[in-house]
Amino acid sequence: MTTTTNPNKALWEKGDFTRIAQTMRESGEELVNKLGITDGLKLLDLGSGDGTTAVPEAKLGAEVLGVDISSPLVAAGNAWAEAEGLANLKFQEGDATDLGELDDESFDLVVTIFGAMFAPKPFDVAQEMVRVTKPGGRIVMGNWIPNDPTLVAQILKISASYSPPPPDGFISPVKWGVEDDVIERFTAAGVPKEQISSERDTYSFNYPGTPEELVAVFRDYYGPTMNAFEAAKGNGREADLQAELEALFKEQNTTEDGTSIPATFLRVTVQL
Repeated sequence: MTTTTNPNKALWEKGDFTRIAQTMRESGEELVNKLGITDGLKLLDLGSGDGTTAVPEAKLGAEVLGVDISSPLVAAGNAWAEAEGLANLKFQEGDATDLGELDDESFDLVVTIFGAMFAPKPFDVAQEMVRVTKPGGRIVMGNWIPNDPTLVAQILKISASYSPPPPDGFISPVKWGVEDDVIERFTAAGVPKEQISSERDTYSFNYPGTPEELVAVFRDYYGPTMNAFEAAKGNGREADLQAELEALFKEQNTTEDGTSIPATFLRVTVQL
């Protein structure tokens, strides 16, 4: 598959995800602090974006490689690492379904927070994460949960309702938020079921402006929402989509000073 025909690459290069990532920094750092990272740990951050979790991982002393399918996000990540003086952090382009450029058993910890879940071929993704992890190492995933009432699952659900049907063979990324699907994928990759655990966790999106202003950021910069607005405009339903998202964001905002919206996700830990 060439980069020009990869729809997943096109989706994540469509907008400017760094604008969304700015709202995710605080929770990204909090999550990383739960991972027991130590000096010299070899860490792969998969679907790393521009470094929301990779930068704090490197600041804790890990040797971090960030891999993302989006060329602009890889460039932004390397620029951020350089600005922070983090010689132990680098980003490169790659596809979670085929990490052929990475050696077997080369990482102590593989972290993917709302990253690899969006790649197609989930069984290939699980296989690749297991392959590049050392025996005794760990994989930690953060995955949005289907039909969850909180923010991101609802954004994706609403966006899908305004969009054309997905192509044949499409597997929803939020199936990574179903524990049975997670177990099926990792056991197929050779991991015993008892070494796979999941728990619900919370991630907050923090923004200095109003909920309506945050909707505008998603509308203008988040690929799935951008696609939904394009489809809605073609059907004369753009205002309906705008109103539905604004109602969601306002209802779920937990602060009067700016915007802070929590979202529930499934935190998966695979012990190899």
